Amino acid sequence: MATAHPSQEPVIDQLAARLRRLPPSCGPVRLVGVDGHAGSGKSTFAGRLADALGGAPVLHLDDIASHDELFSWTARLLTEVIEPLGRGETAHYSPYDWRARGFASPRPLPPAPVVLIEGVGAGRRALRPYLAQLLWMEVPREEAWARGRSRDGEEQREFWDGWVDAELRHVAEDPSRPHADLLVRQLGQGYEVLPGPSGRLGPDRDVTHREGPPAMW
Repeated sequence: MATAHPSQEPVIDQLAARLRRLPPSCGPVRLVGVDGHAGSGKSTFAGRLADALGGAPVLHLDDIASHDELFSWTARLLTEVIEPLGRGETAHYSPYDWRARGFASPRPLPPAPVVLIEGVGAGRRALRPYLAQLLWMEVPREEAWARGRSRDGEEQREFWDGWVDAELRHVAEDPSRPHADLLVRQLGQGYEVLPGPSGRLGPDRDVTHREGPPAMW
């Protein structure tokens, strides 16, 4: 595991320090969910947070989901990832290739001190008992979807039409945001991290998580 080093993003560095101090939630692992609407910037944020954590592993739920299982992948995730990590073992999962429409060779996911799970559904009901913290990207769904459509281009237009309906059903049946510990807002190139609806701030109520002047929780 690489040694964490200060970045030029103090908010993310402060959040990383806070996450390291949380008690383990899945065996020896502090499992941290990064959820939000498709196109809300989860992957980018999780990547920056992983860097601030010294190279923490990131599991992208886009690798777990498939065309046939946009949201019905819970059992597979529990078996392939959660259960091994809970035993302190390296998990192995087969990432899905969205263009080839098939699963690739298994990929390892080590039981690091902090492991990030990012994607729509990272805070779903079945996963919350294993999460040390749940973060929600606070971007309105229409804005997030517009970003996603622009990012993926015309090639994925038909997929997005089907995805929006599936995501709406998922959010209605198993919402994550009401259970989020922290809300993450993008401010230009930086971020702001605020208390989430769950009301569970944990031990660090006075941590600054905002660009600019300190903000006391």
